[in-house]
Amino acid sequence: QAFYSMCSHKKGVSAIQLQRNLGLHSYQSAWFLAHRIRLAMKQDPLASKLGGVVEVDETYVGGKPRKGKRDASGNLIVNKRGRGTKKTPVVALVERDGRIRTRVVEHVNADNLKAAIRENVSPKAAIHTDELSLYDGIGHEFEGGHQTVNHSQGEYARDGVNTNTAESFFALLKRGVHGTFHHISKTHLPRYCDEFSFRWDE
Repeated sequence: QAFYSMCSHKKGVSAIQLQRNLGLHSYQSAWFLAHRIRLAMKQDPLASKLGGVVEVDETYVGGKPRKGKRDASGNLIVNKRGRGTKKTPVVALVERDGRIRTRVVEHVNADNLKAAIRENVSPKAAIHTDELSLYDGIGHEFEGGHQTVNHSQGEYARDGVNTNTAESFFALLKRGVHGTFHHISKTHLPRYCDEFSFRWDE
């Protein structure tokens, strides 16, 4: 029943809801069970690499500081979006109309982004990203090359080039974080990404 609940709820199911549904006596038991299921959902390391057109994008996952919250120096914390935030970066690599791979990375830099692509994408694929310069040069390693859309100029799709599929996945992930789980620690974020990736693939 726990497997069914976690597989059938698009935005996930909380441990407290699992506890109620299964009649468990403690929240800790439900939380532990959910994490064992997420471990089972982890992508097979021997699975074939992504092919065709592969969209690559990154986002940042985490809550906003409470209004009026101050840091250790007494300075008012300003909530940032994107790069420069203290949120945790997540990279998604999505086959057009196909499978997905996610990676939680320490920093968004050229080494981490390109390593994720090389690890998960077939050399015969084509790479689509936004205009972030950290991806520059990766196209030379793939037969389909590397094409970009310029979001800063209001361009979101051009002749089939876009990252809309990856952004759709991020929308689901963030709806799960904010609407179902409310808070996910950096330590356990990879497991939640495995759960959302499993549902996407299935």
